Amino acid sequence: MTTAETKETRAGVAGRDAGAPSPQPARPAQPAPRSRQTTQVSEWKHNRYVLSTMVGRDFKRKYRRSVLGVVWSVLNPLLMMIVLTAVFSYMFRFSIEHYPLYLILGQTLFALMQNGTTAGMQSILESSSMIKKIRIEKLIFPVEKVLFELVNFLFSFVAIIAVALFLQVWPSPHWLLLPLLLVYATIFSIGLSLLLASLAVFFRDVIHLWGVVTMAWMYATPIFYPMDMLPAWLMTAMKFNPMYQYVTYFRDIIMWQTAPDLKTNLICLGMALITFAVGLVVFRKTEHKFILYV
Repeated sequence: MTTAETKETRAGVAGRDAGAPSPQPARPAQPAPRSRQTTQVSEWKHNRYVLSTMVGRDFKRKYRRSVLGVVWSVLNPLLMMIVLTAVFSYMFRFSIEHYPLYLILGQTLFALMQNGTTAGMQSILESSSMIKKIRIEKLIFPVEKVLFELVNFLFSFVAIIAVALFLQVWPSPHWLLLPLLLVYATIFSIGLSLLLASLAVFFRDVIHLWGVVTMAWMYATPIFYPMDMLPAWLMTAMKFNPMYQYVTYFRDIIMWQTAPDLKTNLICLGMALITFAVGLVVFRKTEHKFILYV
């Protein structure tokens, strides 16, 4: 092959190489997309962590700069029981066996619902700055307030044990049903909190009205007085009062040492689930508008 032919051959190869696309660098492997189930589990773990953190924060805030601290969770129901026992047992002469225990059982369980729903009702408004700044599950706020009151109730239960032992009402296997009762009462309180929190965002008057409602509800529930002093029609209507059902359940297992039957458990569970379902539906349908009103 001549020198000229060699040059032409090299030029042709160079031309083909120049026209051919240059090899692209290999792309790094993309991570596989996360499944929906994995994402939900991750969000659930995150929300659980946020809940526990907020409960701990509220607990520290409540007893900050307090000499007795958490002891007040025990002393408060005891002091209230002493005052109310003096008023109702001596002035009205109720003939209820172990009346101080009867009173503190109703008082502490009703306080769980009352304080939890009152705080939960205002939770969205109080957290408005956080809701506006970051994306967060809004349902956490009212739920956290109820769970905080549940923790407070557990400390208050020490006072109940002290009163029971003082009156020689000894623990029994029926006390093991207490966690089941707390599940009913907590679900019921969360449902009410979700409903009230939604309403309070759009109608601030609900905040003032709820205080009146809970006071009337407390006196309409046999917490300080015996059930048999009510007229027959009111005793029938009382069966539709969820807090009457829960307070009676509490007294049955702690004070009267009896196990509520299946019907009673179904009634308590049904009232809790219906209230929770209503509250959740209202909350989910309105939460997207919260940022416009808080």
